[in-house]
Amino acid sequence: MPPKAVHSSSASPTDAFTSLWKAYNDNTSNRLKFIDVFLFFLMLSGIVQFAYCVLVTNFPYNAFLAGFSSTVGQFVLAASLRSQVNPENKDEFREVSPERAFADFALGSIVLHFFVYNFLG
Repeated sequence: MPPKAVHSSSASPTDAFTSLWKAYNDNTSNRLKFIDVFLFFLMLSGIVQFAYCVLVTNFPYNAFLAGFSSTVGQFVLAASLRSQVNPENKDEFREVSPERAFADFALGSIVLHFFVYNFLG
């Protein structure tokens, strides 16, 4: 016998979004919200760079590669920082303090941008 379909006309996508937004604001610390805003900025920056390359020009192609690689690399480092400082992940990162996670993020960012700068020429 197939499962019965549940039809609820009272739940709309707007209600789902508002409840998700309220839960995010209530349960997420300001530290994680700040990192999330930075991640959102990096995502928008990568989208703009890629759209510019596709729609306008990719003339200095190594400049596009360096900028886009920098954006993607910084996003990965920031996502790693977010997962390490999230209090819900304390069991997975027992030996990593938030200060140590930020120091790893800062050192990784310096090394990443050193390689990006060298790639530019």
